[in-house]
Amino acid sequence: MKQEQFISQYQAQWEQMRAWLDYQQIPKRQRTRDALSEPTLDFPAAYRQLCHQLALAQSRMYSPLLIAQLNDLVTRGHHCLYTSRLHFAHRFIQFYLQDLPQLVRREWQALLLAGMLFFGSLLAMLIAIQIEPELVYSVLDGATVANMEDMYDPQRDSRFGREREADSDVYMFGFYIKNNTGIGFQVFAGGLLYGLGSVFFLLFNGLYIGAAAGHLTQIGYIETFWGFVAGHSAFELTAIVLSGAAGFKLAAALIMPGRKVRSLALRDNAQQAILIIYGAATLFIMAAFVEAF
Repeated sequence: MKQEQFISQYQAQWEQMRAWLDYQQIPKRQRTRDALSEPTLDFPAAYRQLCHQLALAQSRMYSPLLIAQLNDLVTRGHHCLYTSRLHFAHRFIQFYLQDLPQLVRREWQALLLAGMLFFGSLLAMLIAIQIEPELVYSVLDGATVANMEDMYDPQRDSRFGREREADSDVYMFGFYIKNNTGIGFQVFAGGLLYGLGSVFFLLFNGLYIGAAAGHLTQIGYIETFWGFVAGHSAFELTAIVLSGAAGFKLAAALIMPGRKVRSLALRDNAQQAILIIYGAATLFIMAAFVEAF
């Protein structure tokens, strides 16, 4: 292919790439002030094509001017690609170190309500079983209680430790993620029932965990039980409360939409609730990792 044909075939793509790169260099404030719209471009695909075109131009020994122009576009594109990756890493770190903590503090009322319902019911059941041990059967059936006793029996503590193979650890990691996120999703999605679902699942899980912990503590399986749960319970229980707070954020849009229509209020609140769920999901994954490995 002659150079003139090569230029004619790809000139439009180069101009589109140049316009897109020029737009990326405009400060965001100026874009907003001047109401500038971003040129349409599939940047990753266009950048790969541009690199290929530069290689073709060099191999066919086209004019140095054309090669210099293409090389300039490739260099600018590489800088933009590298910068975007740095921006992603920066946004990722900023979210967990700054944005998420600030959001959780702003939603302290929903967090407090979720914490009181969950930890209140958990502690109440745990303490009540120390006084009246038979209360455990009001929450757990006999088979579940027997299975827990067998699992944490101090006389069989040789089973605790590194006995599973690596593939079993990975399987259990997936199992715990499925189980943990299932609980979190129930608590979160329950907010769509005007918060009643979130209240129910927070109380249910609090009573269930409290009954299990209370019974095993009452019969003296303290070292085996608390030694196992101490490593991951902080992550998992906090994640459940965060899921409840996110659920109540959804409920607030339905119960108190203010001057907005409920659909708009729900959409706005959901954007904040999802960010809280990101934090909860991270804690659930951390808990699953500690449990499995």
